[in-house]
Amino acid sequence: MSDNQLRVVWIYPDLLSTYGDQGNVLVVERRARQRGLDVARLDVRSDQPIPTSGDIYLIGGGEDRPQRLAAERLRRDGGLHRAVENGAIVFSVCAGYQILGHEFINDLGQREPGLGLLDVVSVRGEGERCVGDVLGDIDPRLGLPPLTGFENHQGVTHLGPTARPLAQVRFGNGNGTGDGTEGAFNDTVFGTYMHGPVLARNPLIADLLLKLALDVNALPPTDDRWYEALRDERIAAAQQPA
Repeated sequence: MSDNQLRVVWIYPDLLSTYGDQGNVLVVERRARQRGLDVARLDVRSDQPIPTSGDIYLIGGGEDRPQRLAAERLRRDGGLHRAVENGAIVFSVCAGYQILGHEFINDLGQREPGLGLLDVVSVRGEGERCVGDVLGDIDPRLGLPPLTGFENHQGVTHLGPTARPLAQVRFGNGNGTGDGTEGAFNDTVFGTYMHGPVLARNPLIADLLLKLALDVNALPPTDDRWYEALRDERIAAAQQPA
């Protein structure tokens, strides 16, 4: 951690904060404080530099034009790259997930360079938009219960050899490639198409980010009854016939 204080950075809330994704930073902050951690939350707007000394960085979803603007500014800034080089953890959703890859299709229909922090490439899907509840099994190496979330995207994301799927879907589309994968991750960088907000539906993913940032294997327990009730409700909804 930075100076004995957990620094949680929310990137570009003025551009990338659709579908309640800002809830993800609220969940990380709350679950850290429930463990008695001293937390400094930094909301960094698109006209501000990205700090390089953060511990956990979160990026949300956005429309096509704000996504392009965010990618341009993050490339010019370079701070997120330096933070990852310093060992920071990054969690991204939808448009933010695409930005972390090598490239995506922007609002002008052109290939837009991403940050290359995940070995993925995103294109625009030709079929119906992916919308609805999703249920999937998270990579067993992460030791987490099933993933629940809500997808709403036209993108199709292909994983390269150094990216691992975050989950294999049981219901829903995920990355949109037809191979059942959802999201991607490497050692410190995570991406998903799941909204919800996804960390409210999957609080143990938030705990995983905390453990990675703190370099610990376990955290003190918390009261998860509210989260479990939400998870049960949304998992049941995902399994209902269309």
